[in-house]
Amino acid sequence: MKKYRFVISVLGLALSVSAVNAQVPAKLTLKECIETAIANNLQVRQAAYQAQADKVDYQQSRANRLPFISGNISHGMNQGRSIDPFTNSYLNQEIGFANYSINTSITLWNGSAIQNNIRQNELNAKASELNWQQVKDNITINVILAYLQLLSNTEQLDIAQKQVMVTKAQVDRLNTLNDNGAIAPATLYDLKGQLGNDELNLLSIRNNLETAKINLSQLMNIPYQSSMTVESLQSEKQPVLYETSATDVYQAATQQLAMIKAADLRVLSTKKGLASIRGQLLPTLSLNGGLGTNYSSVASRQLLTGSGDVQTPQYVTVNNTRFNVFAPQNNYTSQKISYGDQWKNNFNSSVSISLQIPILNRLVVRNRIKQAEIQQNRAVFESSTTKTQVHQAVDQAYVNMSTALERFQTLQKQVEDFRASFQAAEVRFNNGVNTTVEYMLAKNNLDRANANFVAAKYDYLLRIKILDFYQGKPLW
Repeated sequence: MKKYRFVISVLGLALSVSAVNAQVPAKLTLKECIETAIANNLQVRQAAYQAQADKVDYQQSRANRLPFISGNISHGMNQGRSIDPFTNSYLNQEIGFANYSINTSITLWNGSAIQNNIRQNELNAKASELNWQQVKDNITINVILAYLQLLSNTEQLDIAQKQVMVTKAQVDRLNTLNDNGAIAPATLYDLKGQLGNDELNLLSIRNNLETAKINLSQLMNIPYQSSMTVESLQSEKQPVLYETSATDVYQAATQQLAMIKAADLRVLSTKKGLASIRGQLLPTLSLNGGLGTNYSSVASRQLLTGSGDVQTPQYVTVNNTRFNVFAPQNNYTSQKISYGDQWKNNFNSSVSISLQIPILNRLVVRNRIKQAEIQQNRAVFESSTTKTQVHQAVDQAYVNMSTALERFQTLQKQVEDFRASFQAAEVRFNNGVNTTVEYMLAKNNLDRANANFVAAKYDYLLRIKILDFYQGKPLW
C-alpha cells in the first residue's frame, strides 16, 4: 500500500520505547504521533512476530524438497557369545566394534503435496504481512481520532478562555457602576453567576483537554506530559463534499485495504492446503542411498610363513610293511587387520527406489481433508463478510461525512448570526438598554454555537481522513 510505509524491523527497531519515553518533542506532528505509536504498540509487534514465524514456515516448506541426509557413528563392546561383525560367526569372547554410515532419501513425487504446501505457506506469509499492515492501519486511525480530539479540545479551551475574559470584563465594568450606585445590585450578581458558569465550563474543557493528552499518550505508549502540544491540521480551504463517490471509495478499498487482501490470500491458502492434504492419499515415490563401513577388534587375516611335509594318519603297506604317509602343509600366522584397512576394505554403498502406497491409516488423511474443507469454507465466508463490512463501513463513513459537512455549514452560519446578535446585545447592555438576562442569553447562544462549530469542524476532518484511509491516500 502506498498510504504510508514505515520501515520497522521487529528485531531492531530504530525507535525504542526507552528512547521515546526519554523526551517528548515540544510540539508533535501527526506523522510523529503515528510513527511513535506504531513503534511502541504491543499488538503491532505481535503481528510482526507472527509474520516472521509464518515466513519461517514458508522457508521450511521449501526446504522440504531437499534430500534428507543423516549420518550414524556407533562404537561398542560385546562380551560373551556374540556375532563377529567381520565374519558374521559366533565367538565367545570380548569384541569391540564400530559402525559408520551415511544415508539419504529424497521424495521424487507425492501427489504434489510438497508443492501445494509450499504455495500454502507462501500465501500465509503474505497474508500475515498484510495483517501486520492492518494492525498498523488500525493504530493509525485511532491516533488520528485522538489527535483530532486533542486539537478540538485545544481550540474549545481557547474559546472558553475568551468567554471568561469577556464575562470578567463585564463584571469589572458592572462592579464600578455598582460602586457608584448606577445599576441595581442584582444585575451585577447575575453576571457574576454567569462568570462562575463560564469558569466551570473552562475547567471542564481543560479536564477534557488533559484527558485527550492522556489518551494520545497511551496510544503512543509514552508517559503523559501536561505540556504536550500538537500541530494544527487546519486547512484554508472551505470544506466541501468529498470528491469521490461511495462506490468509487469502496472499489479503491478492495484494491488497497490490507484486511481485504489478507482475507483473499487466506482463501487461496486454504485451497492449496486442501490440495496438499489430498496428495497424501496418493503413492509416494522416493530415491534412497547410503554409504557405510565397519570395524571389529577380532578381525584378523592369515599370513603364509612357509610349507613342509607332515605325517598324516594315513599309511601304506609295502611288502607287508606299513609306511606312514607324509603330506605337504602350508604354515600360517594370524595377524590383526588394522583400523584403517578395515575402514577401506569394509566400505559399502547402496541405492534404491521405493514406492509407498497408502492403504489404510485409520482414516487420518480423509478426516484431515474434511477439516481442510471446513477451513476453506470458513475462509471464503470470512472474506465475503470482510468485504461486506468494509462496504457498509464506507457507506456509513460517506453518510457521516455528508452529515458532518451539512452540520459544519449550518453551524458556521449560526455562529455568524449569533455573533452579530451578541455584538448588538453587548452594545445595548453597555448602554443600559438590555437586561442581564437578554445579554446572557445572547452570550450563551454564541458560546454554544462556537463550541458546536469547533466540534463539527473536527468531526468533518475525521470523516475525510477515514475516507482517505479506505482509498490508501496519505493521512497527513
